[in-house]
Amino acid sequence: MLATLRCVIHRDLLLAMRRRSDALTVVLFFAIVVSLFPLGVGAEPALLRAIAPGVIWVAALLSSMLALHRMFASDHMDGTLEQMLLSATPLGMIVAAKIAAHWLISGLPLVLIAPVLALQFDLSRDYLDILVLSLMLGTPVLSLIGAIGAALTLGLRGGGALLSLLILPLYMPVLIIGAGAVESAAAGLGALAHLSLLGGFLVIAAAFAPWAVAVALRISIE
Repeated sequence: MLATLRCVIHRDLLLAMRRRSDALTVVLFFAIVVSLFPLGVGAEPALLRAIAPGVIWVAALLSSMLALHRMFASDHMDGTLEQMLLSATPLGMIVAAKIAAHWLISGLPLVLIAPVLALQFDLSRDYLDILVLSLMLGTPVLSLIGAIGAALTLGLRGGGALLSLLILPLYMPVLIIGAGAVESAAAGLGALAHLSLLGGFLVIAAAFAPWAVAVALRISIE
């Protein structure tokens, strides 16, 4: 089973390397959206520090949504998804591997470049660390939740718009808590409670989302 999961992750990463433009689109969109706000609101340091967590988190959320519809679409088109359904490995485990690969492609780069982009907002080193940690815990949750929507809308005409409507309400708690971690630390209340909630969301989503996606994929294929 572990060999199968490694094979799925390696395959998806290899396909992503062959389609670098898709991954670069997500990163460039994130960088552009984050960079536009300092230009638009001015150079007031206090204002920039106040809006930084929300701006970066909203940009990360929107950027992660750009790649969701491609998570299963290519496998569905070339027949690979049907072979996965027939595999001896439980479909939920295969889905978990695909979600992990999706996060490595579209989520991890956002976490890595977020501190660089956050320098535009005059955030201190301590707040940068909290921001990165909140993104490290929160972006996998976005991928796990988004995978459910991607599976439910697989093969539907206009599935991209429907996907956004399905998952945006589910993203709101992650967005509020993730952005609130830095704001809470700035207010002197500490970020541990927010980070603990994000960690709890990640554990729950990792435990249940792959199996929900597996059921949704079977429904979509049928």
